[in-house]
Amino acid sequence: MSAPDAGNLPGHHRDPQGSAVNTQAGWRRLAGRSLWVSGAKSLALVAGAAAGLTRFLLGQDWQAGGIVAACAGAAVLIVAAVLAYDLARLRTTRWRLTPERLELRSGLTTRQHRSLPRDRVRSVDLRADPILRIFGLTVVKVGTGEHAGDHTELKLDPLVRKDAETLRRTLLHQDEEREARDGPLAELRWSWIRYAPLSVWTFTASALVLGALYKPLNAIGLKSVTSRVANDLWGWIAAQPLTAVPLLLAVNLSVGALGAALLFAESWGRYRLEHEPGRLRLRRGLLTTRSLTLEVRRLRGVEISEPLLLRLGGGARVKTVATGLGEKARNETEDAAALAPPLPRDLAWRLAAEVASAGGAHPAGVPGSRVIAGGTALIPHPRAARRRRVVRALPATALVAAAAGVASWSAPWPWVRAWVWLIPVVVLVAGMWGAVESARNLGHALGARHLVSRRGVVVRQTVALDRKGISGWTITESYFQRRSGLLTVSATTSAGRGHYEVVDVGRETGLELASRAVPGLLEPFLVRGTTVAKQ
Repeated sequence: MSAPDAGNLPGHHRDPQGSAVNTQAGWRRLAGRSLWVSGAKSLALVAGAAAGLTRFLLGQDWQAGGIVAACAGAAVLIVAAVLAYDLARLRTTRWRLTPERLELRSGLTTRQHRSLPRDRVRSVDLRADPILRIFGLTVVKVGTGEHAGDHTELKLDPLVRKDAETLRRTLLHQDEEREARDGPLAELRWSWIRYAPLSVWTFTASALVLGALYKPLNAIGLKSVTSRVANDLWGWIAAQPLTAVPLLLAVNLSVGALGAALLFAESWGRYRLEHEPGRLRLRRGLLTTRSLTLEVRRLRGVEISEPLLLRLGGGARVKTVATGLGEKARNETEDAAALAPPLPRDLAWRLAAEVASAGGAHPAGVPGSRVIAGGTALIPHPRAARRRRVVRALPATALVAAAAGVASWSAPWPWVRAWVWLIPVVVLVAGMWGAVESARNLGHALGARHLVSRRGVVVRQTVALDRKGISGWTITESYFQRRSGLLTVSATTSAGRGHYEVVDVGRETGLELASRAVPGLLEPFLVRGTTVAKQ
């Protein structure tokens, strides 16, 4: 495939929006360089097969020369098989872009012909791992932003990088001149890397790495080595617990912090969020480059996420509430809704305001420092909400105290009977703190363009949901909520998680909030004067 400007290619012309259109509508192949990529990636399979084959042949008393020859033969077969499969895939895969549709024909045993209408394209994602980048290739995913299954996304794997960029601009009706802007909405600052270790994964990284390495090491014949190391380590901990435990914890934290920093650098290196005409474009990745183009019309709000450790460190995350990203988030290992890496809380509020402004809302309509449009502060929830949380924390404490009593009565060691009662005390203190903090974090408000809700203890989430994107309401009221005069109002939307809740709000306040947020939607189900929902 050649990669000049599509507007200068034979058989192309510019449509009224300025994008390149293939008037000949000829079927095109994927990039032939994919064979080099497949050959390079097959070396990982060769290494694993060679290790297993070497272990097996050593057990059969083979000589070194025979083992080398067998491994070489296996390597040739593996590489040849991978290349043959990829060649067959390339020969049976064709794609074309017509003025109306993007079409893809593929399949080795079962032929498929799939297509997407160009007017329904909502996102074009470009992704290239280090090997693809070496050969100048990119994987292109074109989606419609719907949840109807596999027919809402086409994957071109791979295209030449310039062809991929040209296709992106063509599908999104853009050209180079229209992409220019005053500057990015956000750009990476390496000082943000200090927030990377503020995650629970920092404390569990070493255990996860050791668990992941255990089976591969056993598979290549190192089970005796790993067992001996584990036994020696356990013996050292048992012999010197006061020295070994703090040292192991320090090593675990150091390894976890280093891993979190490296992961941050790889995932968010060269991060840049730009506002293109009618779209947001996010680019990031140090080794594996990622590019997400999100149509502004799909935006239904923004979310500020503050996990406990990150919140204590003064940081926050910014996520988008948009249609079509939920399916991607389930299929990918990364959060597709993330608009930025962990960053200072003030910058997070500012970025959320700018993103909402890009979506057509005034920046003042996004909560910041407990203030939303018009200077209206988030409204706290009734005291009954705190009382519910305190009451719910007491049964856990009672259960742990009963278990501590049984342990104190039956344990043969005096030190157990002396220290076991600290556990219910810790549980009680943690439960009371969680109840008070959870009630303190509850809040809601109604802005000019957004319904704002906040909740959470371990992860505090503040969501500003575009009122125009609310398609329905779910009002829930448990037995204990009814006794406390509370209910939960859930706004239904096609974006993000599908519903966003205002939890444990006063009965009259919650119904009035829903009624005012989307006028006319809830009124047929309300009885004025008694402010209760019809059954």
